[in-house]
Amino acid sequence: MSVKQGYAAGQFCWVDLLAHDMTSAKQFYGGLFGWACEDQDTQGGPPYAIFRLNGHQVAGMGQMQDEMKSQGIPPFWNSYINVEDVEATVAKAVELGGTLAMPPMQVLDAGWMAFIQDPTGGNVAVWKKNRHFGAELVNDVGSYCWNELATRDMDQAKEFYGQLFGWEYELNPNSPAPYFIIKNQGEMNGGIMAMDENWGDIPPCWTVYFTVADANDFSAKLQGLGGRVLHGPFDSPVGPIVICGDAQGAAFNAIQMNVPPD
Repeated sequence: MSVKQGYAAGQFCWVDLLAHDMTSAKQFYGGLFGWACEDQDTQGGPPYAIFRLNGHQVAGMGQMQDEMKSQGIPPFWNSYINVEDVEATVAKAVELGGTLAMPPMQVLDAGWMAFIQDPTGGNVAVWKKNRHFGAELVNDVGSYCWNELATRDMDQAKEFYGQLFGWEYELNPNSPAPYFIIKNQGEMNGGIMAMDENWGDIPPCWTVYFTVADANDFSAKLQGLGGRVLHGPFDSPVGPIVICGDAQGAAFNAIQMNVPPD
């Protein structure tokens, strides 16, 4: 069991869903992963909930504002990177050519956050902990295990994140398309893949992977709950992958890992 008690600077630490309908999303992910859901006291702020698996915090969920929904924005999963100083990180991101997507803010007594967009168009959040350090369980079945950027300019993305977080990269020789494994302080910390013409008009994005016990069984359960299998299951060097959409349209990936997770 991969129980966490904290994260290094530059390491992915949390994921959450911005849902169109939190009530139906609770039912969907509860059925899909066995997650329990706890509404949080936001003291008058936007609704937020924590997903738990076997008592451990594994992910979060917020309610998308009506204004965003009216613009046709689908629900989506966010990835958070642990940092020591949110304001300094945001300032450096802008200096490096990134864009401030959401300014730094304090989230009650949980911590501080901001959203940035890299120069290639990928959006990601940065997080400084106070009482909430991030996911308490990762890599195990039913929890997230990987964060992956799809971009049309890998070189620019690598340079940006490398200078911002100190990331280093290792080319994956087993990938049929260009793919780099992100290393943070020597540890695997996600991946960067190249987008080609097959992606169409889909914008660059960070995607969350969740570990599943069996990709075929998971695909059947996903569809039975109203979700969609967008592609797969297909084989990869580390195990079968399923490209998924939840019942409201939020995209994520699932993987049946055939090797021990790092």
